[in-house]
Amino acid sequence: MAKGFNKVILMGNLTRDPETRNTPNGQSVTNFSLAVNRTWKGADGQQNEDVSYIDCVAWGKPGEIIAQYLSKGRAVLVSGRLDQRSWEDKESGGKRSKIEVVVEDFNFVGDGAGAPSGGNSSSSSSSSSNKSASNDSPAIDDKPIDLSEIPF
Repeated sequence: MAKGFNKVILMGNLTRDPETRNTPNGQSVTNFSLAVNRTWKGADGQQNEDVSYIDCVAWGKPGEIIAQYLSKGRAVLVSGRLDQRSWEDKESGGKRSKIEVVVEDFNFVGDGAGAPSGGNSSSSSSSSSNKSASNDSPAIDDKPIDLSEIPF
């Protein structure tokens, strides 16, 4: 049997502010939703646009960083895997299910106001690497690099 492959990469804007909560064992989890736009030309030559709304979940430190620095309207690039969960609806008694993106890595995109900036001013954090996210701001300093300050 072939091994499966489950990888998702999305760039979109948050539809609401991220919500962080803690599980009973103390693990933080952040939920947010992305609006992902798609444009295409129809057979008639008209430009069409469609929007998909995708639920995302980020566990631990990446989720805390997302909740700290992102808000409704901000652009973000996320990568992760699709996950389906199901539960019993207490009100209707029926079974419910949901597919969402479990965020494994993300990049801040844009100028801080939700609009893309066109430059390479994105900041990054990863749950799978040892990058430090202890900065007070995710913005990158725009000053040129002084080569004499590099120790090698």
